Amino acid sequence: MSQEKRNEEENNAAGGTVLKNARPAYDRTRPFGAHIRMSWWKPLAIIVVPSVLLIVVQVLFRMAVGLIEGSDEPLSAAYTPLRFLSDSLSIGVTGVLAVLLLAWLAKVPWRSLLSSPRAFDRRRLVQYLIGGALLVGAGIGVIALVAPEAPGWTAFGFTGTTMAMLVVTFFFTPIQSIGEELMYRSAVMPAAASWVRPVLPALAVGLLVSSFHFAVMHGSTDPWLFGYFFVVGTSTALIAIISRGIEASIAFHVANNVMMSTVNSLMAGGKVYALDRSTETGDPSLLILAAVNIAMVAFVWMREQRAGTATHQGLTNDHS
Repeated sequence: MSQEKRNEEENNAAGGTVLKNARPAYDRTRPFGAHIRMSWWKPLAIIVVPSVLLIVVQVLFRMAVGLIEGSDEPLSAAYTPLRFLSDSLSIGVTGVLAVLLLAWLAKVPWRSLLSSPRAFDRRRLVQYLIGGALLVGAGIGVIALVAPEAPGWTAFGFTGTTMAMLVVTFFFTPIQSIGEELMYRSAVMPAAASWVRPVLPALAVGLLVSSFHFAVMHGSTDPWLFGYFFVVGTSTALIAIISRGIEASIAFHVANNVMMSTVNSLMAGGKVYALDRSTETGDPSLLILAAVNIAMVAFVWMREQRAGTATHQGLTNDHS
């Protein structure tokens, strides 16, 4: 049996669309992140539709929270427990819908958007969660030593508000982190990569488009913060490409957001804290967190290399 015939049967078995005399929409021979093929306009829909939906859902959720809390400024940067909860849920829901939209438009199995060609691996998730937590903890420790004022920390405090923030952080921040990985690394990255057929350029396009989109959607006008969000997007995209799935990206994102939100809550003097992303709110201390992201990429690369599972095959095969 020829290699082409075997690839066709594998894609049929995985639920991918294979038409006679047509290339499959889901190509298992290409690296994760550049393994989907679709019409040129469909990636635009993947980028625009979930983004608009996210903004609309967040505004509606925030308005509902404003009615519950009796707040005149439901869209302010100050995070109350309910605002934090509403933002986390809106991002989580949008991420799931983005993946389902891509699976529907490209006619590919949704599982192929989580990992490919291998199956989703929960052990990877746990291992990288531990590694990511250690790296993020080290980064927070360095910031506490050299630039404790940079994150806006005031003083340690533990009140009912703090407890509520911690409950939301532990139970719902993972939903927010997973939602972002689904939206940007599972949906936007392979969708944008489908505009180009040679593998390496396709991965570059997918990585750059998804990382820039990730930074833009965080709504910061500060160059330090925008640059940091771009680094986060680039790092998590590289992690997904190297490990051929989003387990490591999810693990690192969850570890980062949960740990940072926990420290922010505990160091807010018992009050709510604000995430101000306006101009002149970032500073060079973000380079420390950027270094943590780079360290995570190196950690994933070394672990996957040692296991013999890092992305290598197919990188120079155009499959055009």
